Parts: sequence; structure tokens; C-alpha cells
Amino acid sequence: MLNVEDAPEELPPQLLPLDAWHRARGGRMVPFAGYEMPVQYEGIMAEHLWVRKSAGLFDVSHMGQVVLTSDDGADAVALALEAVLPGDVTGLGDGRMRYSLLLAEDGGVLDDLMVTRRGDELYMVVNGATKYDDIGYLLDTLPDDVTMNLGEEQALLAVQGPKAVDALARLVPGVEALVFMTAGAFDWNGADLWISRSGYTGEDGFEVSISAEHAAAFADALLEQPEVKPIGLGARDSLRLEAGLPLYGHDLDPETTPVMADLGFALSKRRREAADFAGAERILAEREAGPASKRVGLIVAGRQPVREGATVVDADGAEIGRVTSGGFAPSLGSPIAMAYVPAALAAPGTAVRLVQRGKTHDATVAAMPFVPHRYVRKAA
Repeated sequence: MLNVEDAPEELPPQLLPLDAWHRARGGRMVPFAGYEMPVQYEGIMAEHLWVRKSAGLFDVSHMGQVVLTSDDGADAVALALEAVLPGDVTGLGDGRMRYSLLLAEDGGVLDDLMVTRRGDELYMVVNGATKYDDIGYLLDTLPDDVTMNLGEEQALLAVQGPKAVDALARLVPGVEALVFMTAGAFDWNGADLWISRSGYTGEDGFEVSISAEHAAAFADALLEQPEVKPIGLGARDSLRLEAGLPLYGHDLDPETTPVMADLGFALSKRRREAADFAGAERILAEREAGPASKRVGLIVAGRQPVREGATVVDADGAEIGRVTSGGFAPSLGSPIAMAYVPAALAAPGTAVRLVQRGKTHDATVAAMPFVPHRYVRKAA
């Protein structure tokens, strides 16, 4: 489960644009990814279940919003990015977005991200804990004519849940026409918004980029909608875990490849055939032969959650894998986890044993997502 002590030790946590807003509404603030962030308001369980039935407002302004441009246009930027991203970036239409992976030269995952074509530029959202490293790596890798700007003056709010569209459309008419993984420019009371129909909970929802100066007023307007409540990091983590979505720094890291992480969908057919992205030789060989280990979902017996760091053991008690995320799943009423296990044990239904703090837990490999995704892929 989420480790809320991930902030760098050498620097005090930064404050979100909505820091005072969260504290005024009872948010319990904790250090995470270099920021003070709200872990919960009324309680993780209640907040989680509210998002599954209604709509929750998340502040994800710690994420990096990066705009990439070139004098030669968006096509030149897209082509340059394909050296380090294995997805089809040049094929993105305007307002279309794609999940992708920032790859090291050896094929290890440096970050996972969203990239969107936005007119004559590309817009990327990267993880908060890695955004400065990502920018440094891209500066070293991309051609000199590609310019990058980190939108530190922008806040990023996510509205997630089956009733998110009802709440947001009252404030911003037209967002209901977006479908999953599309985005567009909108206006709210004179404030520019960039809104995508996306998120990291498995539910329908939106992410809204807005200038920091207008963020509190917009958040207030959202909370005036009866469907919406503020939701903290704790529920965001349990929601994404139920949805089978990996968290960078936990389920993904530089020692992990896309094939090991079961993210083969991020390797587009054209790019696989061209084999011209970072780490292509290793990744394509793994794809052909199968990885030695693979990310899987686990249903844990009993009621006690098994946390990140637990080991997967064989019949003799020898370590053969590791748990990377784990916790109680409020929607299922049982503990769940993600782990890397030998490929021979990756089939759903396989029984495994987990050890944490000297205690052994029985678990069963399960297909992910644990809770079905409810993305809106067709316009109403």
C-alpha cells in the first residue's frame, strides 16, 4: 500500500496550491512525493466507497505537467519522444492521449506517463516524485530544438466516479462529449481549463489542469455539487489497487521492464516492428520468450492485509518473489495485493504463500483488475 513517507529527506516538503484549502476542510496532511498532501478527510474506507458510487475530488497537483514544443511543430516533438517512449506518439490525433512509459537504455521503466497532442505541442503528465529526473533525462536525450516547460503555475484536479460527468458538466458544459483518453480546452468563468477524460481509479472521470490562482474557486464550485466530496491519497491508492493499476516507485521501477509489469499494451505494433525505442532488443526478446517474473494480482486469505515488502516464498520457504502493493479492498471486503512472481506461477488460480513479519499468509493469483473498469469509450 501507499508509503506516505516518500518525500526526499534532504528537502522540506513543498506545498500544493490548495494546501490551505485542504487544511480548512479537515484534510490530514502527510509528506508524499516531496509535497504535503491530504491522505484523508473523513476516512479512507468511506472516501473509497463514495468514489465508487458517486464522485470524488482529488488534488494531484504534485504531478508534473510538461509541455514540449519545437520550431518544427508537434510532429518533430512526437518523433523525438519515440526514442524513449515505446508507444505510437506520431500517430496521435489532436486532443488524443496515450499511456506510455519512459524507458532507460536497457529497457527499464523510469516512469509511466500520459502524453497528449495539443495543437502544435505535446502535453505530458508525469509522476510527481520523478518529474525533475524525467526532465533531466529528456534534456539529455531529446534534440536541442525540443523545448520543455514544466507548468509549475498549474494545478491539476481529478474528478472521479460514475457521477463525475454530471457534476463537472454543470460547471463546464461540453465535457460530456469527451470519451476516455481524449481531451480539450474549455473555459470556466474566464479561467482556461485543459480537461481530459481520464484518471487512475478505474472509474469514469476527468483530470482538469487549471492555473493555481483559480484552483481554489474551481474546487469550491465542484464541492457545491451534491455528488462531489474531497478525497485523499489513501483512497486514491486503494482505488487504483482495486483497478489493477501500477504505482511508479512501488510496482514499477528501473529494474522492471514493460513485459514484466504486464504492460505490453503500451508497446504499439508499429513501434515493435520498428524496434527503434530504448531497450527494444531486451524488451522484444522478453516479449517473445516470456519474462522470468511477472506482475500479478493476489487475493489474500483472511482479513489481514499484506503490505509492500512482503515476500513470496516456495514450499521450502525460499524467497521467489515480492509484494509491491497491498491493502484492504473496500469494494471486495478482502485484502488484495500486487506482486512479482516467477512466470510459472502467474496463471490465475495459482496458490502462493506470502511472508511478512514472520507470519505466513495464503494467497491466490487473480486476474486484474480486481474491480471492472468503467471508462466511457463512446459518446452518449
